[in-house]
Order: sequence, then C-alpha cells, then structure tokens
Amino acid sequence: MNEDLDIQEQDEQELYEHIRIVADKGQALLRIDKFLMNRVENTSRNRIQNAIDAGSVFVNDKVIKASYKVKPLDVITMVLPDPPRDTEVYPEDIPLIITYEDDDLLMVNKEPGMVVHPGFNNYTGTLVNALTFHLNQLPTLPGNTGRPGLVHRIDKDTSGLLVIAKNEWAMTYLAKQFFEHSIERRYVALVWGDLPEDGTISGYIGRDMKDRRIMNMYDDPEKGKWSVTHYKVIERLGLVTLIECQLETGRTHQIRTHMKSIGHPIFNDVSYGGNRILKGTAFSKYKQFVDNCFQIIPRQALHARSLGFKHPKTKKEMNFEVPLPEDFRLVLEKWRGYAVEKTQQ
Repeated sequence: MNEDLDIQEQDEQELYEHIRIVADKGQALLRIDKFLMNRVENTSRNRIQNAIDAGSVFVNDKVIKASYKVKPLDVITMVLPDPPRDTEVYPEDIPLIITYEDDDLLMVNKEPGMVVHPGFNNYTGTLVNALTFHLNQLPTLPGNTGRPGLVHRIDKDTSGLLVIAKNEWAMTYLAKQFFEHSIERRYVALVWGDLPEDGTISGYIGRDMKDRRIMNMYDDPEKGKWSVTHYKVIERLGLVTLIECQLETGRTHQIRTHMKSIGHPIFNDVSYGGNRILKGTAFSKYKQFVDNCFQIIPRQALHARSLGFKHPKTKKEMNFEVPLPEDFRLVLEKWRGYAVEKTQQ
C-alpha cells in the first residue's frame, strides 16, 4: 500500500539547517562564535562550538577555527543538524536489534515495517519511541538530551542499518559527513528483469505531478533535486536480478525511483510498480509462484546492508554490515530454485 511522504521520509538534506550570513561593511573584528551567537536565532553557544569543532563552519569557503575573527564582508556558511524533535515522543519498550553502541552513537538494524520517526498516522510504535526508551535507561551523558539524534532515514518497509547520534557533538559530526556525501552506504535490492550491466543512474528527483505520495525523475532542475545511484549486479536469477546500490545522494525514495526509471522496479514495491508481474509468462503456475513470493516478502525487497563513516570522537573509519533479513533470504531461495528449474527444462 502507498505510504505518505511523512516526516521520516524527507530528504536527508532537510535534516540539516543551512545558514549563510554576509558580514556588514562596518563589521568590527569579532570572534566567530560570538558573531554567530548574535546572528543565529534559536541556537546555543555549545551548538555553535560543536559545529566549529566539527568543521561545519566556513568563512569564504574555508574551514575556520574557533579563534577566527569575522571581518567586513566575510561570507559565513554553516551546517547544523536540525532533526525534528517531537517533545511529545513517549518511550516505548519495543525490542531493537542494536549491532553496536558506545557513548556517542549506536547502530540499529531496523526491521521492515517499522516507521523511523513519529508523524502523520504514526505517533507510536516508531524507532524513535523505542530509542527514547532505550536511551532513557542509560546514564546521563554530557550533551545527551535523552532524545535520539537522527541524521538519516530509511523508509518504513526498507530494512537495515541506521546510525543514531547520542549527543549533540556526535550529531553535528555525523550530519556533516552525510551532508558532504562522505558516508559510504550500500543497499541490496531484488529488482525485476535482467539488468545488462553495472551502471549509474542520475537525474532530478521530485514529487510526482499526479500522485504526491511518490517521487519521479525529471530532466528539469526546477522540478527536483540532483540524485546519483551506482549499482552493480550481484546475482542474475533469470526474471529478477539481485543488485547492490551505492548512494551518492540521499533523496526521498531514491533507489526505488531510480530503478523504476530504468524499467527495473524493486520486487514487490507497491508504490513504484514492483508488485505487478512484469516479466515471464501468463501461465497460472508462474503467476502463483510470484504471488507466493509476494506473500513471503510483503514489502519492497530493499535492504540497507552497510554503513561506513568516521567516528565522531576517535575519527577512525568504522564500517558496519548486517545480513539480509529472513523474508529477503527466503524469497531469494525461491527465485534461485525457480531459475535452476527453468534451466533444466
């Protein structure tokens, strides 16, 4: 069923606040942190200091230190993590698959069907409700507001890895990496058809003109935001193909929109045509086989398999990978068996 483009499915860049200030001609020399405190509303000195330390504050396109003094006509740009924080989010004791945790962040292997953030028609049972419960059981840490810091999202029916910031500093540092596209993200998808070769899909993604619940590809930059996905074939199974997708950008429904645009929608992706039997024959046995597969994986066959980034505190490269969930594994086994059977006929 179609899902609304709620708060949990916004573009990742919408999770950040972009600030650009041009100093006046008569600006007196003033430390950058004091200057920003005077000019940026609804923020704190600690938040600004974290942004400076994380390298998220630029003057004339160059990263500066906290000691920098603003001069007349300086152009100051800053990226601040600005995830929506609903003060009415209540902790719920919902089981989570936590693959890693330290004082600054935790990695969650989100199960399919779980909404990430409370929004329209989804005020309880979300990942944030579960994280709020989990984090409330931890000792109070400096900068920890008791609310999990979301720096990226995945769709409700997509499974896989999410990194959660546990304090303001970690949130700022991770947000900067997502904003600069230096995070390495790889997804696994089962798509309709036999993709001829590895490739790159790019274009402008914006809301569909006829159905605002889904996205579409456009050539016109006025109609969408630039998006890039690299894919490679992992396994050919005749009428479907298992691929790996590496994201350069983080647009709403990016992989789902991209695969539909090249005629290979994700298997059982209801919103993007993947729930129609697009290949093969019309014989009843084949139709029954595909329907059985749809029942095994009643969602789009898309899994966020790996994440790589620099740790906020140690600055070391960290890489995490989680296996395919059971429904994805089972449907792959079905298609492998079908492919072998077809080759033996």
